[in-house]
Amino acid sequence: MESLVLAMVTEPSVCRAARSLLNRILVGHGVSALITEVEAYDGPNDPASHAYTRTPRSEIMYGPALRLYVYQMHGHHCANIVTSPEGQGSAVLIRAGLIVDGLESARDRRRTARGDVADELLGRGPGNLAKALGITKADLATDLTSPEGVHLGPSADTKRPGEILAGPRVGVRLAADRPWRYWVDGEPSVSAYRRHSKA
Repeated sequence: MESLVLAMVTEPSVCRAARSLLNRILVGHGVSALITEVEAYDGPNDPASHAYTRTPRSEIMYGPALRLYVYQMHGHHCANIVTSPEGQGSAVLIRAGLIVDGLESARDRRRTARGDVADELLGRGPGNLAKALGITKADLATDLTSPEGVHLGPSADTKRPGEILAGPRVGVRLAADRPWRYWVDGEPSVSAYRRHSKA
């Protein structure tokens, strides 16, 4: 019991912020998604974070909270929400979501040469979710509290069944065992866990 209490006391605030984003709605370019999976990154206290070293790319993470940090990896865009006060650099990667509005637009954006993607998988994985929502680097630094453009909505009226689970983050080489990935248990839109080969 002592170890559990200690873990709760020493847990960074970005982890609480990450869990609080689950079951909220993220709206982007005519499509809305219920957030079902997230990962926390604790800025300069976290060697897996882009903000571990302050650079021009990570500068947005040191700005005001509730701004959108977008980066590109392997040809895909990934959407992150800055959660810390200015100067701290913490953010949450939105890893997956269930499309709840704008299905036709999401289907068009996610259609592949192999055919259509099942609706519950349209936002599975951070790159797929950003694509379904139409999020690109043009959305960098968007104020997510504004009702215009990409924005963060309230919690869904009806939460999805399943408890919130925690585990190690996907595909990070450093600090790979920190259990800072959170997801809604039993939700098919949640992505598969893949450990980095060099972790």
